[in-house]
Amino acid sequence: MKNLIGVIQGRLLPKYQGRYQAHPVAYWQEEFPIAKQLGLDCIEFILDFNDAEINPLLRSGGIDEILSLSEKTGVIARTVCADYLMEAPLHSENTEVADTSVDILSRLIHSTAQLGATDIVIPCVDQSTLKDASDVDRFVTRMTPILDLAEEKSVNLSLECDLPPAPFHDLLSRFEPNRITVNYDIGNSAALGYDAVEELEAYGDRMTDIHIKDRVLDGGSVVLGTGNANFKRFFDKLSTFNYTGPFLMQAYRDDEGVSVFKEQLQWVKPYLEILNRAN
Repeated sequence: MKNLIGVIQGRLLPKYQGRYQAHPVAYWQEEFPIAKQLGLDCIEFILDFNDAEINPLLRSGGIDEILSLSEKTGVIARTVCADYLMEAPLHSENTEVADTSVDILSRLIHSTAQLGATDIVIPCVDQSTLKDASDVDRFVTRMTPILDLAEEKSVNLSLECDLPPAPFHDLLSRFEPNRITVNYDIGNSAALGYDAVEELEAYGDRMTDIHIKDRVLDGGSVVLGTGNANFKRFFDKLSTFNYTGPFLMQAYRDDEGVSVFKEQLQWVKPYLEILNRAN
């Protein structure tokens, strides 16, 4: 089965308020026809901390608007990235913050199901990293009650984590495997100095969402093929798994988005085509 190829929301549009990644309030609709022109299958929607209640994922009528655009263009919202949880982590020591985030995530599961989408990416990186055992314990405690709803709605909660392979595997082992899955970011792992083969051997069978990016070691995002990500090594190993999820372009962007995106899409397509033939 062909893997869907998509884009993280906003990458095909001018930056929203100068931010590198954000839901582009008031003009997000413009991305659907551009994605169609580029031959993309899907968009990974973003729920930011700011403006969450006016995001179409949560506001009244928003899901219908997304579905209408999908029907017109053939470009679907297959996955959702809960960047809201970067600012307000589920494992926050502030109980009020954590409780609000649990409520937001529960609402987002309902919305994701209404979209017919499969995954919500839960970021545990940067300011929401799991920095110690107490963070991990709180995270598990607050995620566990949500799993029944995720199972009922057939929505994966896909963890994006900066833990090394073994500790990440240990975290995953504390959950039933039904709905807790893995988001893998090629560039983030390269920046952390992790080995892709070791990572996939630890949890490749639980990956349901892959972000395509390149970064330099201990540094920021760069044009695909110019950083430390070993794409051949990653895709060679991935071909040994039956990965059926989407590939989402989260590659380097400039202020406008489209031209640099086209160049990088063409660069990575041979890897995706070889994988699709192997599957």
